[in-house]
Amino acid sequence: MQRYFVSNKQLKDTMIEIDGNDYHHIANVLRMNPGEQILCVVEQKGTALAEIEEISNELVFASVVEWLNEEKELPVSVTIVSGLPKGDKLEYIVQKGTELGAASFIPFTAERSIVKWDGKKANKKIERLQKIAKEAAEQSHRTIVPNVETPVTIRQLVDLAKSYDTLLIAYEEEAKQNERATLSKTLLNIEKGASILVVFGPEGGLSQSEVNILQEAGFKACGLGPRILRTETAPLYVLAAISYQLELN
Repeated sequence: MQRYFVSNKQLKDTMIEIDGNDYHHIANVLRMNPGEQILCVVEQKGTALAEIEEISNELVFASVVEWLNEEKELPVSVTIVSGLPKGDKLEYIVQKGTELGAASFIPFTAERSIVKWDGKKANKKIERLQKIAKEAAEQSHRTIVPNVETPVTIRQLVDLAKSYDTLLIAYEEEAKQNERATLSKTLLNIEKGASILVVFGPEGGLSQSEVNILQEAGFKACGLGPRILRTETAPLYVLAAISYQLELN
């Protein structure tokens, strides 16, 4: 069943008004008709099973049939920090990371990041990434849309880290040295509801100075197995490991 995220103001008593791109998707792409049902995730309220009552020239009107009790989110809040990669790799990270349960994404201007985002470009990039996150959240039946932040520097990242419970760095030098315990031990001891911030480097990895700064701020470096993973693969590995440990065991 198709899922849409709507704001509180779109809920009028027991009627949900859907406009914009979601209206277009319902009316013109799926060509849905009155009587068909959809799922609407209302911010701060929950998921409603709704039945389409009317499709006008600009709005879809759907009435709430029932509120559902869904448990779709990871038991911990995971923020992925990605050193700005080349091409569309960050789009891939956001899309697949959303499917795997990430709560938010923070692009990171690392020393070895080849691409640079200026103010205007950054706004357009973030807008597109946020759209990708929304579509991936709908596809994977999430109950929240992960937030995509504007790029930060290493110093801004250190400041942000103060509000998280657990701080990790995925560092390939640890993998080369066969370090395999940090991630496992962290997940074994983590509590439900905790917040986790995990930093990943760009294609060239994190510099030693960046690792030193982060470790001084309380981050623990961890390896991700004996193989060296690409910048777009490593976040997905960590999210899958978290899901396995906390949801499937």
